[in-house]
Amino acid sequence: MATTRHFTRHINVGETIAEAIKDCIDYGKNPDKTRGGKLISAYECDPATVDAEFLLSKSKYKAITGRVQKWDEDILCYQIRQSFLPGEVTPEEANRIGYELGMSWTKGNHAFIVTTHIDKAHVHNHIYYNSTSLDCTRKFRNFWNSSFAIRRVSDRICLEHGLSIVKNPKPRSKGKFKNYGEWLGDNKPPTFQERLRAQIDAALLQKPADFSAFLSLMKAAGYEVKHGRGGALSFRCPGQERFTRCRASTLGEGYGPEEIRAVIEGRAPLPSSRAAEPVKPGRRLNLIIDIQNRLQGKGPAYKRWAKVFNLKQMAAALAYLQDNGLTEYEQLEKKAGEATERFHVLAGKIKTVEAALAANAELKGATVNYAKTRPVFEAYKASRYSKKFLAEHEADIEIYRAARAQMSAILEGAKLPKIEKQKEEGRRLAAEKKELYAEYREARKDMREVTTAKANIDYLLGLTGQEKNKEQER
Repeated sequence: MATTRHFTRHINVGETIAEAIKDCIDYGKNPDKTRGGKLISAYECDPATVDAEFLLSKSKYKAITGRVQKWDEDILCYQIRQSFLPGEVTPEEANRIGYELGMSWTKGNHAFIVTTHIDKAHVHNHIYYNSTSLDCTRKFRNFWNSSFAIRRVSDRICLEHGLSIVKNPKPRSKGKFKNYGEWLGDNKPPTFQERLRAQIDAALLQKPADFSAFLSLMKAAGYEVKHGRGGALSFRCPGQERFTRCRASTLGEGYGPEEIRAVIEGRAPLPSSRAAEPVKPGRRLNLIIDIQNRLQGKGPAYKRWAKVFNLKQMAAALAYLQDNGLTEYEQLEKKAGEATERFHVLAGKIKTVEAALAANAELKGATVNYAKTRPVFEAYKASRYSKKFLAEHEADIEIYRAARAQMSAILEGAKLPKIEKQKEEGRRLAAEKKELYAEYREARKDMREVTTAKANIDYLLGLTGQEKNKEQER
């Protein structure tokens, strides 16, 4: 799982451009955070002199284009911060993922450096890329909601590396967003009331002799007990700010003091007979919880909640098998393999189309620059390469030569297509990319569902096998 954030770096008051760039990048290259500089990678620049190279490119940009921005408005470089879930990725792999993100985002048109920091519990990357392009003829054009675009690129790369991603909350109508509880959905942790109900059930299952013994069990589980006026009873679990009143109107039917006494005295059934909540149709599959590995430091309420959660996931997995007509494990395994393969094939196609789109955009830009500056170069030839003419039109001539070299590199000897055909090809590639992304999202959803169902079924079969082995040993 990786989260991203996009920054722009400007010059501060009292700083020179060189100092501003150096201060920014030196933080990222801190040897104490990058394992002595081993977790640093770069594209089209040297990590040791990256600040000087960024500064030199800006001087060339000014000389070629003649454009000058105000000192407080000029963007020196951009920074992407990419943070990973603790324990999900190694620092080396995080650096490789950051490099892929830098290449995908800049399309190889801007120099960048990736520094991976390991000083926090979570591994995170700082990606600094030059605002000036490699040919020093233009600058990176930031756009509205670029942070969301970076997140989509980062999510795609994380999925390709088998990492989880953060699902964005979908907006409500009228421009409002889901609250945190709605966004969590089925992953929402139990509330204090749910935990209290679970602990009451767990205490009653131990068959206390009387109500005082029941309260002792609640205290042993970490709950504070408060007696109020008129026989009112309240509980508070660790971490809870206020007490929760023990009454049916608050906790639900069967959880009032008199109803609890009835269970203790045998006048009402034990909580084990209370029906479990049915699995909602269409609910999203989640991986089941390994209870034994997570019980450390947890109370019996969490244990009961985890068991109920696992039962729900098992029911959802079985419902998935029935809905898809998967009666044999081999069918499930085959479907999981096919879904995963389809997902990776579509991801590869998208990368190919994106590379073609990038090449098309570069070719169109080079063609336009070539057409604009060709008359100047022809006049330069007619002047028999006059030094005076060169001094007056040096910027245009440099752009012409750079555009011609770029076209030669892209075409590799092929004939230059007309600009209209290039535009048509760009529109075709953009439409193809849009269609592929629609298939990609659907394939990703299918892959997650079937792989999660398979993982849950594998866990269930594993538990069944262990229980059978224990019975045979007995």
